[in-house]
Amino acid sequence: MIEYFSSNIWLLWVIIAMLCLLIELSSGDLFLLCFAIGALLTAIVAACGGGIAWQIIAFALASALSLLLVRPALLKRLHKPQNERLSNAEAIIGREGRVSQTIEANGYGRVAIDGDDWKACGINGCAIPQDARVRVLSMDSIIITVEPL
Repeated sequence: MIEYFSSNIWLLWVIIAMLCLLIELSSGDLFLLCFAIGALLTAIVAACGGGIAWQIIAFALASALSLLLVRPALLKRLHKPQNERLSNAEAIIGREGRVSQTIEANGYGRVAIDGDDWKACGINGCAIPQDARVRVLSMDSIIITVEPL
């Protein structure tokens, strides 16, 4: 078997690339993808008759270039910048819910949104009766401000 791989070294590089891709599926950080690209390009060099020194150079160069060029471009395209991501709490602004406990004038009540119950006050201190539909306008700590729909 060792003789087979020594005469078909390109196949070993393809196996390395496949292993990197399989492990990448579990991590998702696109780091091992760069090594898979390097291994595939090295398989081409090996299939064309390049010696072991050329294969190592090709693997190192292709992997480094992938880390510098491919990974940042893919991360930028696949992931939003951190400052544009909303946390779970900030994501409820603009959502609609149902008043689960009457919101008193200039006071507080409770609003149910997607199974969560939030302490709420009405916009401009207005009273909102129980079971009324409301929209979230803003959030101050754990208290949301709502308006009736």
